[in-house]
Amino acid sequence: MNIKIEDLMFSYESKNVLQGLSLDLNKGEFVGLVGCNGSGKSTLLRCIDKILSPQKGSIMLDRECIKNFSQQELAKHLGYVAQSETRNFPATVFDTILMGRKPHQTWKPSEKDLEITAETISRMGLDELAMSDINRLSGGQRQKVFIGRALAQQPKAILLDEPTASLDIKHQLHVLNLLKSLSESGTMIVTALHDLNMAVKYADKIVMLKDGVIHSAGGRETLCKKNIEEVYGVKVDIHERENEIIIIPKHSTED
Repeated sequence: MNIKIEDLMFSYESKNVLQGLSLDLNKGEFVGLVGCNGSGKSTLLRCIDKILSPQKGSIMLDRECIKNFSQQELAKHLGYVAQSETRNFPATVFDTILMGRKPHQTWKPSEKDLEITAETISRMGLDELAMSDINRLSGGQRQKVFIGRALAQQPKAILLDEPTASLDIKHQLHVLNLLKSLSESGTMIVTALHDLNMAVKYADKIVMLKDGVIHSAGGRETLCKKNIEEVYGVKVDIHERENEIIIIPKHSTED
């Protein structure tokens, strides 16, 4: 699947958040969206998933405008995981992940839906919590459940807003390794990331946003000293060892 974004503009009242943004995203890419808070990462993801409606521009899924998709039909193509989600009603881990099968259901879950839900729970390492109320889980555990719900949709692309923000380093790696394996199997992954070292480790394409426009985009070479300084206003040291790039922040350019 291809997602083509052209001249996208979005504003909250008088504040311009996305300003004429254009971007091509392709099947099987692991795309890391990076940039300071307020740069437009979350807004871009919400526009792609039709949570927000841009004032100008277009978003095409395989040459079909997303405006022509119902929300249920779009959910067969796109999965979305918010940065945080609050649950106010009781639901088990199993039932929450089963919700990801709703776009494919008629009036009740099929055996296939139940099987996919069980498989997803195992892939996320949540077997022991399957019948637990998600309101009693830690923030990190809940986030894994919501990622699992998106996986259960079996979409062609998964959009994630800071998916590892509330996870410890072990579970960050587990989730990112899983997402990487999905991208290698053909699922497009588009995720906002704060950790530049995780972005450079996992992303095939890195898109650096600044003030609602694309500052630079490309492979991991995009995260060079010049770009990081211009986008974040910090000095960094960059080391490469055994084909791994390590970014070490030094100090703000304003210091």
